[in-house]
Amino acid sequence: MAAAAIAVVGLTLSSCKKNKETSPEETGTAADNANAEHIVSDMTVIAAQSSDGSSSLSSYRVIGGDEGILGLSCATIQRDTTNKIITITFSSNSPCIDGRTRSGSIIVNYSGSAPGAKHYRDPGFSCTVMTNNYVVDGNQVNVVNKTIKNTTPVGFSPATVDETWSIIANVNIVKASGGTISWNCTRTKTLLNTSDSTVYHGAATPITWSKARIGLTGNASGTSANGVSFTAIVTSQLIRDFGACNLGKHPFIQGTLDFTPTGKPTRVIDYGQGACDLDATVTVNGVTTHITL
Repeated sequence: MAAAAIAVVGLTLSSCKKNKETSPEETGTAADNANAEHIVSDMTVIAAQSSDGSSSLSSYRVIGGDEGILGLSCATIQRDTTNKIITITFSSNSPCIDGRTRSGSIIVNYSGSAPGAKHYRDPGFSCTVMTNNYVVDGNQVNVVNKTIKNTTPVGFSPATVDETWSIIANVNIVKASGGTISWNCTRTKTLLNTSDSTVYHGAATPITWSKARIGLTGNASGTSANGVSFTAIVTSQLIRDFGACNLGKHPFIQGTLDFTPTGKPTRVIDYGQGACDLDATVTVNGVTTHITL
């Protein structure tokens, strides 16, 4: 679910060139962070969709995706309910709904979940996500470690408690254009409108992600393909609204992020206070620039 999480950073830094704070090297660093963030977030979405489904079939073709990734004929899902492993195999001949071409497989192993927790929405659900020759738009994705845990209390009341997940990832991406990105993150994802009965329907029914309001906190760091290290720290919860804000994409509409290439000033990215728009600002050394996402 948490989709193109910080993909605007590359655009942000490009917009700041007139402040003479950004070199082409830095822009490349930001773009690498954005690319890694997007790819890892997509994998979380794919794991959520595949594990939250209600189909009883052991193998079936996805015909639609709550967040617009799986669908058409881009992937086949196989479920091994005995060993609690889900394998999503992609067809390089058919792009997914989001327009990206994928090949290889993503393997979701939820055998470490609490008893009875087999869906992404279930408190105690826990999975590791691995890849097998997984390629996205020509970029080879190698997962060192990726874990997703539903940290919502067992027996929670959706009227007063939101569903939450912890996400930890360590990923290497061999770029189609050359070089390797090393990227890791620690995230907390929150379903901010769990109390809405048209979104969260209880334990027996998948979450309606197309109406979800999502919050994201946490940190990321890594090294770009050209060897520049960086950090990306969420300083105020980033929010996306899949139901009320659809502008052809689902941008962040609220929250702030500090993006810092090593040895360079921090770029403070501000997505606003909740208005459904494509406006944001970036501030470097006290100079603020308005950008369009």
